[in-house]
Amino acid sequence: MYDKDISAQYDRMSGSESLSAFGSLMRRVYLWMALGLGMTALTALFVANTPQLVMAIFGSQILFWVLIFGELGLVLWLTAAASRLNFSTMGMLFALYCVLNGATLSVIFLVYEIGSIAQCFFITAGTFGAMSLVGYFTKRDLSSIGRILIMALIGVIIATVVNLFMRNSALDMIINYAGVLIFVGLTAYDTQKIKNMLLEAEQQADGNTLGKIALLGSLSLYLDFVNLFLYLLRIFGRRR
Repeated sequence: MYDKDISAQYDRMSGSESLSAFGSLMRRVYLWMALGLGMTALTALFVANTPQLVMAIFGSQILFWVLIFGELGLVLWLTAAASRLNFSTMGMLFALYCVLNGATLSVIFLVYEIGSIAQCFFITAGTFGAMSLVGYFTKRDLSSIGRILIMALIGVIIATVVNLFMRNSALDMIINYAGVLIFVGLTAYDTQKIKNMLLEAEQQADGNTLGKIALLGSLSLYLDFVNLFLYLLRIFGRRR
């Protein structure tokens, strides 16, 4: 998506041109996030309406867990190796992750009513949009809040694993509400972090580096959106 002229363009920017370029980068963050969500949704719908794929993925625990751990490994690799990868490779890995995530998330179309899924999606979109605006425009530094939320997220993950064995419905509901609160807060925190990273980097980085930062930002917001949606679906979703 970035061509050779973009690097030179950033070298020439100053004043209003710089602000314009920053705005363009932020729009790209949300555009790539939206494209990722679109790929995930289309993949999930395709898999859910293809019985052979449903049986292959969910009829075999081995393949299902291979996909789950493959997604996790892909995200960790993409984040850790960003400085060594070029933008095109990162873009392909991001697209691959979105498709794999769509394959595993196809189960929601088998478990929940389509109207309920749509309702939770629009609730998620409205909540995400509002909190992203808060993160973008607030003057308060959200770094300390972000660290607390990340620690809380680790606690929720541990509680979720424990509850896989306990199967306690009350604990499950607490986890779901906690997950919603955590990802509502992380949406604002990640938005502010992405904004600050781009503002700082645009003074000294070339177009390719700025593009990679924006893409990693898209991945963060994508994960916030998907997880917020899943927790809301567990609370408000109507099962088939």
